[in-house]
Amino acid sequence: MLQFLKNIKGDKVIWIIVILLSIVSLLAVYSSTGTLAYKKQGGNTEYYLIKHFLILIFGFGLMYLMHRVKYTYYSRISQIGLLLTIPLLIFTLVSGTNLNEANRWLTVPIVNLTFQSSDIAKLILIMYLARVLSKNQDQIKRFKSGFLPVIVPVIFVCVLILPANFSTAAILFFTCLVLMFIGRINLKYIFTLVGLGIVAIVLIFALAKVFPNLFPRGETWVKRVDNFINKEQATSDATYQPDQAKIAIVSGGIFGKSPGKSTQRNFLPHPYSDFIFAIIVEEYGIVGGIIIVMIYWILFFRVVKIAIKCQGNFGAFLVIGIGFSLVFQAMINMAVAVNLFPVTGQTLPLVSMGGTSIWFTSIAIGIILSVSRRSDMELKESTEVEFLTEPGILPNAISG
Repeated sequence: MLQFLKNIKGDKVIWIIVILLSIVSLLAVYSSTGTLAYKKQGGNTEYYLIKHFLILIFGFGLMYLMHRVKYTYYSRISQIGLLLTIPLLIFTLVSGTNLNEANRWLTVPIVNLTFQSSDIAKLILIMYLARVLSKNQDQIKRFKSGFLPVIVPVIFVCVLILPANFSTAAILFFTCLVLMFIGRINLKYIFTLVGLGIVAIVLIFALAKVFPNLFPRGETWVKRVDNFINKEQATSDATYQPDQAKIAIVSGGIFGKSPGKSTQRNFLPHPYSDFIFAIIVEEYGIVGGIIIVMIYWILFFRVVKIAIKCQGNFGAFLVIGIGFSLVFQAMINMAVAVNLFPVTGQTLPLVSMGGTSIWFTSIAIGIILSVSRRSDMELKESTEVEFLTEPGILPNAISG
């Protein structure tokens, strides 16, 4: 590991965090896919472990490639990406692969690879938002030239994601609000957006309750929120997933049952994705759960540190937006597992079993590392210039 870290650029702590989360992911996925292996692979419990390992390895490759690209290129990529993303989201809503009562997946022909268009959309939107905020800082407080260029793409993308994936749209919208605040958008516009967002959510849920078929997953949204708010009145079937997750967490105790000894993996519908944190706590205890939480907070701390030392606004906004999105999603996933939040279907980044979702997360972290790599180079260059221009140093160097 030490030799590997010597040959890469960017924030070394983030590289270590990625490696640690990948190891945790392999252990947790291997433990939680036993029942799935017996159902679909004839008891071959190594199948999903090997598959997940190969996905992680390819993710590392993507991360490495992204971190070698100069991060300023992502500014131009976001322009083209946004023009392609909106039609892609529309196509997904109309003709996407239906899963869990919603068209949220697209299938690549020939290779038969499926992915969620929202994964691309949220990454492209954050990049584009970072670009617009950085370029419009001189007039960022104005409505027409500062606020409108920011909010229009945000509304378009979030509204197109919302019908099939409410939680992803909400997380992305909140991330954009955080970026707007950091980007010095007028606070009265941000507070207006927050108010309109709350009204919109209440209206959507009211409409979904009165007209269950209005939205693809409207009935599911209403049931999940109602069951979370009225836990005592909800049926056992309605609270089955959070109840099984709570049993897993309670039975884990302080130090856990030890790796591979989970029992709730046999009862939770998705122990390897949505509720993988509950399995981790069951096997590694509250101590293990706290360590995972701390790892994500350390990741965010490093992201903030990169943003602070970044010499360009675009790089700073880019890493904050991507970093906050990843960590916020992780906190939502873990909050759902401990029953502090309604079931959302959000995965735990770099830990939950997945294919393209892990790859898009790897690309996102690669972009963060790209900014870190370039910032380190700029800092080194500026330090060398300061050293050479100190009194007595430059003349001597020239005369030598």
